[in-house]
Amino acid sequence: MENDSKGPAVRPVEQLNLYADTVAGDFQPYLETYLLDDGREHGLVAVLPGGAYMCRADHEGRPVAERYNALGFHAVVIQYRTAPNRFPSPQLDAMRAIQLVRERAARWRVKSDKIALLGFSAGGHLAASVGTIGQELQLPDSERFSPLPNALILCYPVISGGEYGHRGSFLNLFGDEVSAEIVDYYSLEKRVTPATPPAFLWHTASDESVPVANSLLFAKALGDADVPFELHVFPRGPHGIGLADAFPEAAVWPDLSAVWLAGRGF
Repeated sequence: MENDSKGPAVRPVEQLNLYADTVAGDFQPYLETYLLDDGREHGLVAVLPGGAYMCRADHEGRPVAERYNALGFHAVVIQYRTAPNRFPSPQLDAMRAIQLVRERAARWRVKSDKIALLGFSAGGHLAASVGTIGQELQLPDSERFSPLPNALILCYPVISGGEYGHRGSFLNLFGDEVSAEIVDYYSLEKRVTPATPPAFLWHTASDESVPVANSLLFAKALGDADVPFELHVFPRGPHGIGLADAFPEAAVWPDLSAVWLAGRGF
């Protein structure tokens, strides 16, 4: 990646496999690094693109990482497994990526206790699931390098499998035979506890694919559990708008999240 002379110095992008051993299937999960090169420590934003657990949307990956670089944060993009891989493969990939960042925190000048997990749409469900039920999943070496984030940034997230849910995401994650019990358990507004990381959420009121009720339900659950959160609902914009450059009201969300992160010591 070429550095913009008007922007911060950024190291060349690297791709790192998440696992030392090959995982089953054709796709090997990896992360892309977007690291500032100014000799200082920074918090890091780990980006999970959306795509209904069926794919990973390019416009919700690299451009987002580069935007957080411009805002003064290290960033990585997590290229996690999607269908036909099922739960908990994506969750384990996201958690392993956080572990890998912490393993390399000193080398990369990352504040190891300031790692935010950001997800769009189904990537938001992935981020929120790591933040709520990640402790139920097992990864090697978790005692040395925690696989859990310190904060969540949820962008028009899939949260619920109920009345306002996005059924396609649940089918891709759990398979066509997904039971009502599974849908209920992984409706993440029901999994929030006081141990859930603080969260920044944003959505548009006009989102017809993943209704804004998803963010509202999660925010209410956070409030009920006394977990700090910030929620923004913007009036216009369809689902999947990413950085929202074409929608000025919503395009402020990265800056708002940066202020929120800075307030949390990132």
